Amino acid sequence: MGKDDITDLPGVGPTIAEKLREAGYTDIMTLAVASPKELADIADIGEPTAAKIIRAARDNADVGNFESGAALLERRSKIGSCTTSSKSFDELMGGKGFESQSITELFGEFGSGKTQIAHQLCVNVQRSKDEGGLEGHVFYIDTENTFRPDRIRQMSEAYDLDVTEVLDKIHVARAYNSSHQMLLVEKVMELSHEFPARLLIVDSLTAHFRAEYVGRGALADRQQKLNKHMHDLLRWGDLNNGVICVTNQVSAKPDAFFGDPTRPIGGHIVGHTATFRLYLRKSKGEKRIARLIDSPHLPEGEAVFSVSEKGVRD
Repeated sequence: MGKDDITDLPGVGPTIAEKLREAGYTDIMTLAVASPKELADIADIGEPTAAKIIRAARDNADVGNFESGAALLERRSKIGSCTTSSKSFDELMGGKGFESQSITELFGEFGSGKTQIAHQLCVNVQRSKDEGGLEGHVFYIDTENTFRPDRIRQMSEAYDLDVTEVLDKIHVARAYNSSHQMLLVEKVMELSHEFPARLLIVDSLTAHFRAEYVGRGALADRQQKLNKHMHDLLRWGDLNNGVICVTNQVSAKPDAFFGDPTRPIGGHIVGHTATFRLYLRKSKGEKRIARLIDSPHLPEGEAVFSVSEKGVRD
């Protein structure tokens, strides 16, 4: 049976397969970890049928396999990284910059440097591994019309790179609403067979979700969608050994009398799914401060970097 072919599963005909694929269940593994109710609702089938499909998927997927710590260490050794162009920023991130196979979330107020870092990564990921790159293409999902080719030109020229060549390897799509944004990640999955992409940027992750799901009543729905969206991003990172960078806005937390009154949008869902969370804030002039809030293995800390015409630097 083809590892990814869901039509090989008993009970999955062409019509059901089409509905499942549209909902993001594109391979056997995603079905194996689904819940019967969720599947029944999506594909308009009874829960017993859904449970049967899930059981068959579990039989065919390596769901229950445990791995040794040594095997995991071996897999971790394949993780790549992309430099930020600032030594102190790279140090904060463990020495080499942004890791592949994980989501790095940049959150902060307007002008704190989120989009600047995203643009810098677009250039850096194309450089050789010796220069801190991953020699790959970029997918950029733009929700607020923030991508600027002129900025890429400035950053490329600072490194004496061929501007046309750099821009040719950045594939940008504008997302017009949250459903479109989620659909674009599926498109990225497909196009990754065509282009050797090693970086996926979503700028901004939460803007559409925040605008469309307003009020407490819509919160559960919004969080569920965001959860699926972020897991789709992670899956792309795993399959392509790619770096995922998402930007996020902050909202004021009026009950915070001490410390910083801002917090990232998206709540616990974004917090738990993002591997690294970085809080960015403005300082004097070109200076910016990045604070590592959350990471599975790195200590909390801060780095000072600057954003100039050349791009991100120390």
